[in-house]
Amino acid sequence: MSSVRDDGRRLRRAVRAALGRPQGRAPVILIDGPSGAGKSRLADVLIACWPASGAPRLVRMDDLYPGWHGLDAGSRAVERTLLRPLRAGRSGGWRRWDWDRNRPAEWHAIAGDDPVIVEGCGALASGNAGLADLSVWLDADGALRKERALARDGAVFERHWDDWQRDFVRYTARDRPRAHADLVIDVTGWPLDVQCTIAG
Repeated sequence: MSSVRDDGRRLRRAVRAALGRPQGRAPVILIDGPSGAGKSRLADVLIACWPASGAPRLVRMDDLYPGWHGLDAGSRAVERTLLRPLRAGRSGGWRRWDWDRNRPAEWHAIAGDDPVIVEGCGALASGNAGLADLSVWLDADGALRKERALARDGAVFERHWDDWQRDFVRYTARDRPRAHADLVIDVTGWPLDVQCTIAG
């Protein structure tokens, strides 16, 4: 397992390379991995430490899934309405799912010149990976992941943990998202309070 410092160097190099890659459009970064691996935290740190002008727009897959069995639908939606339009140099967007009312909610537009970070399970589905300028897969110890995820989301997620994991296992077997990643990082040894010294 590499050190946190080495992981940070790899991540910083990859982000800077992504910034220089797009021609006439803003970069898109996708962060995927199992629940509790630290995707949300890494996305927050990347935004706080963004090494260029123009703060990225953050899209959390949790806001797109149409319910607890919505992993695949969320992946397809982000491809169709956000990633493909952005890749073509156009504006895109995504529609939030209202979990309390169990129905679609408001539309969020994203201009074609806005840097974008998409984080969440399903971000690196096979249709999405080729539309990114940088794709990151996070791994972590299974027991630690579950502890973190349930500490964050509580009893609601605990009731749905097994169902979600089954859907996630099917997704990874079918789409092989880890193999699509430009960068694979095991964050088991990372501190919870990741700072810009790692990701910036």
